[in-house]
Order: sequence, then C-alpha cells, then structure tokens
Amino acid sequence: MALPDDTGTSAARSLRRAPSPLDLPASPLSEAARQPMMLGLFLPSQTGAFSQSTHPRGTRWDFAYNRHLTEVAESYGFEFVFGLQQWVPKGGFGGETRYRENFLDPFITTVALSATTSRILTISTVHILYGNWHPLHLARFAATADHIAHGRFGLNIVTGYAANEPPMFGMDRVDHDRRYEIADEFTAIMEDLWLGDDNLTHEGEHYRLRDAYVSPRPVHSRPILVSASGSQAGFDYAARHSDIVFTSSPAGADFDAAIEALPAHVDRIKATARAQGRDVKVIIFPLVIAKDTRADALAYRDAIVAAPDTPSLEAYAARHAGGDAQGWRNHVTADRILGGHLQLVGSAEEVAEQIRRLHDAGLDGIQIGFYDYLPELHYFGERVMPLLAEAGLRLPTGAAP
Repeated sequence: MALPDDTGTSAARSLRRAPSPLDLPASPLSEAARQPMMLGLFLPSQTGAFSQSTHPRGTRWDFAYNRHLTEVAESYGFEFVFGLQQWVPKGGFGGETRYRENFLDPFITTVALSATTSRILTISTVHILYGNWHPLHLARFAATADHIAHGRFGLNIVTGYAANEPPMFGMDRVDHDRRYEIADEFTAIMEDLWLGDDNLTHEGEHYRLRDAYVSPRPVHSRPILVSASGSQAGFDYAARHSDIVFTSSPAGADFDAAIEALPAHVDRIKATARAQGRDVKVIIFPLVIAKDTRADALAYRDAIVAAPDTPSLEAYAARHAGGDAQGWRNHVTADRILGGHLQLVGSAEEVAEQIRRLHDAGLDGIQIGFYDYLPELHYFGERVMPLLAEAGLRLPTGAAP
C-alpha cells in the first residue's frame, strides 16, 4: 500500500533489491566464492562453544581469544568467520560448564574483528524480529559496519525458533512461516535503502517508513546476506535475498547418514533459488576432529563423549523441544556432547576426503568448529588444508579457478 505524501500524490514505490555482491566480480564475497570449497570458522564466542563436555580443553569465549582465532584463520586462508546469536537466562544452560552463560554479542564482536583483519569476511548473526529492531536501524548499522570492514561484512538474518527467547523482549513467539514473511519485508526494505535511488516511503503490513534514507552506500552494493534454515519457508526467503544459506544435515550428525541425505537437500535449496533467477552458496557446520591417525582421532572423540555435561545437555534438549526449528529434527542429544551439524573424525587424510565428499554432495563451503579450538585450528591449517589443495578443493588466495 502506498503512503500518500502531503500533496496527495503517491510517495511510495515498489521495493527494489540491491544487487548481490556475488554479481560483482571485485567484491570480497566473489573472491571468496572462487574457492571450490570455502572455509569458515564458527567462533566460540560463548561459554562452552558448541560442545557440551567436561573433557579438558583451552577453548575460551572472550574477545581476545576470538580475535586471535580469527587472525590465525585468516593467515591460513579461511574465507569467513561467523558469530552465533542466542539469548539465555542466568547461568546459561547450567551444568558443570555453565554452558553458554557468557555470550559475546555477534554483531559487535564481528564488527570489531573486521577492524583487526584485512581479508577475511566477518558475518554477524541478528535476530531481526526481537525487540524494537527496525529495518532503517539495521540498514544503517550494517552499511557502517561494511565500511569499517571495507566491504567484508555480512548479516546472518535469523528469526528465532526458541520459545523462551521472545518473552525476554516482552513478545510472544510468531508462527514459524509467518516469521519468514515478516523477515522478507524487513530485508526487502533494507535492500531498497542500500540501493539508495531516492528517499524511501513505504507502508507495508509490518513496517512503515516515510522519506527514509541511508548513506553512505555499502561498499559493494550491499552487505553480504546470509540466512540459516532447514525449512521450505526459510529456503523461500533465502531464494529472494540470501547469498549464502547456512543449513544443517537432515539426517543427523553421523557423517555416513548425512552424506546420503545432503545431495537432495542441497539441490532443493539451490533449485528454490534458481526458480527466483538467483544462485546461492550453501554451507554447513561440521565439528572436526583430525589427528595423525584414525585411532588417535577416535580415542580423542571417545574421551570427549565420555565426559558429558549432563545437566546442560538436558536443559538444551528441553529448549530445543520447545522450539519449532526444522533443521535439527534427526539430531539426538548425544550429538550435542561433541557438537556440529555433522562430525568429521579421522586422520588428516580421512578428514580431507570427507570434505571432498561434502563438496561432491553440492556444498560450497563449511563453517568449522573444533573442540579445543586453537591447537586444532593450527593442525587443520597445517595438515588438512594442503591435502584440500592437492584434491583441487582449495586455490591459492586470489587465484582464478
């Protein structure tokens, strides 16, 4: 519906989309996407990271640790880092580890990280439907962050599945598919503002703006847009807006089960985007355990799994059971001890082969987590990445495919 201006003539126009950075060859995202298999790091910016085990490790949630991890990942040639967003009560999920009690905000964290790096993409997760977020606010914040990052900034747009989070903001949870309808309008408004053709006047079902404008323009048309989903409503949203779709394994965390289910799952996501005349990149989150031998890797995995933080696992399972996420339906509580959408375990050669199989299943990248982040990141960079290059899955940074 058009919002009339003071003279009685229509001051509204149809919302337009800013071009994707993927369509601009000079953008950092286009540079990253030239890799046959992009590599990202899922930052442990919350207590316990992604593994609910009491097995000893040096992983920390603080900013200095995450900054160091990001700089190490950049030195090895990783393309991006993500930060998780979640809202938890006092004590987090409890247990001996007080799982996720401390939680750095991913927007602030990744913007700060962009100022300490030179090449890696920094992607912030934002629950856009909570509280008083307005697309005009976020469009300006993200454009500013994009300038700080010299065009390397992205937004991972999520709508929130947990039942206990909206009440923290004085809200009731909105129905699953309805959330994506609202997010569609929110993101379309931001894309129009980033395009910057003129002042934007808009009266929609959920948002109203009169003569709104954002300046300066983002560096490469607009910030990178990412969405995380396992549902058709989420895939439909991604087809209209996202450059990268972060999805889970529909068959659980076991690698053999996941690799059977993923080709059809990934093709469904990409086909939905092609129907909109767009291409998207699809990535997934593996928890990686790579050692010199398979026996060493299995022994390490078993030691982690043998030390569950049971109270936190029970609390997390209850949270998930009360939510309406569709991406973790076949994941079991035991998967949370180690973590990840799926788990890559074995020698360096075996992990490299598993990544090759993920590539063959249609995935364009992986966002990696580790149990003991820093030493395991170094091991991956020094032992696994050369094998990926030998397999044709990695090109020298800046090389053409």
